[in-house]
Amino acid sequence: MNVRTMVIGYRDELVGRLGKLVAINSTEGQPEEGAPFGKGPRDVLHAALGMLEQDGFKTVNLDNYCGYAEIGEGNELIGVIGHLDVVPANREDGWNTDPFVMTEKDGILYGRGVNDDKGAVVASMMALKVLRDLNVPMNKRIRLIMGTNEETGSQCLKYYVDHEGHVDYGFTPDGEFPGVHGEKGMLGGEFRCNRTNILDIRGGTARNIVCARCTAKVPKTCYSSKKFGDWLHNLNIEFDVTEEDGINTITVYGKAAHASTPELGINAISCLLVALKEAGMQDPFVDFYCSHFGLATDGAGLNAKLEDEFGVLTLNVGMISMQDGVITGTIDIRSPVTMSTKSVLKAMNGRLEDENGVIELHRHAEPLYFPIDSQLVSSLLSAYQEVTGDTNSKPMTMGGGTYAKGINNTIAFGCSFPGKDYHIHDANECVGVDELLLQTEIYVHALLKLLEI
Repeated sequence: MNVRTMVIGYRDELVGRLGKLVAINSTEGQPEEGAPFGKGPRDVLHAALGMLEQDGFKTVNLDNYCGYAEIGEGNELIGVIGHLDVVPANREDGWNTDPFVMTEKDGILYGRGVNDDKGAVVASMMALKVLRDLNVPMNKRIRLIMGTNEETGSQCLKYYVDHEGHVDYGFTPDGEFPGVHGEKGMLGGEFRCNRTNILDIRGGTARNIVCARCTAKVPKTCYSSKKFGDWLHNLNIEFDVTEEDGINTITVYGKAAHASTPELGINAISCLLVALKEAGMQDPFVDFYCSHFGLATDGAGLNAKLEDEFGVLTLNVGMISMQDGVITGTIDIRSPVTMSTKSVLKAMNGRLEDENGVIELHRHAEPLYFPIDSQLVSSLLSAYQEVTGDTNSKPMTMGGGTYAKGINNTIAFGCSFPGKDYHIHDANECVGVDELLLQTEIYVHALLKLLEI
């Protein structure tokens, strides 16, 4: 029996397991004893480990930070490192179905995490089962490592590395095929301003998502309602305005996208504030925002319009809020793979503070880069090519940050296929069942390749 036939035999089990994991809302919650990232991440880890324990694999739970299942023998360790936590999802954000009730329609699965990254974790589970069924001699150990905090800091992986060490070879099924040989550097932080006529402003669901909806309360006399509406209409941006006692409540609707590709979204925060500026509002915070961010996603307002041969710097404002007269917002910057975060910060020198506001970038992650002809990249690439027959697609660099930055000798490999839109971090996240099965087959061949190194 060949690998493809064996994988297809696990179709119903794959779909069933994924549905059970999607049903657990594993968005980060309030930490508590025994649940460092909240109840949801803890519960989904228990569920996944329970599935693998029933399969007969050795399983270990590392204090509910992360866990793993292991097969094989030997000193060398191959890691498959996925995550079970998800970004927030709300029905009102444009979902056609309940994001935490997996729905299948015409062979497509819908639900939060069906692609990023629960689907890939379940495909990896099935790959381990197929490897065991093949009775392949294993002179190395293989671990499926599952984290619960990737979307909000990857402290779970740090906990794993601190307690278990690194891997000799590995991949994280949390990127794109046929492999990601470089990941951009990451800088994150906040901006803050306490000089404004805006009475309240709220928007965004996560720092690494382009804001799809933003609401502000603004005195009606501070700007021209007509110019505001005309400017948004010209860009085909939807909005609502209601008035009460001279106060306009404005809601602008954008389009969510991953912060690594903010140019694919429409940032509702930026649209609202730039529209106010265009409508004549003279306000210190509006001036600060428009001069430092505006509609651009290339960092030009911070003197950080940078690029290398692999790509450009991107910037996303993900969330904004106001409390006690102070407006704060989040910043997510992805910098070119060959540039250190130090060099990026140097370019921004002099643009991070003025009389109207301040920007603090206190989270830095250096870029990751492997040559395409390295043994790890070339082995995984050959597995992809053998299964799919696709020799045109090449390993890439990307702006998204993965576990590969936190553990040695690892790259992102899958789970997304070239040219496909899975609405990751967006409403109606989806994946084809056939694609999950193809992922599983690729992962079987990839692990066989790594066993041969």
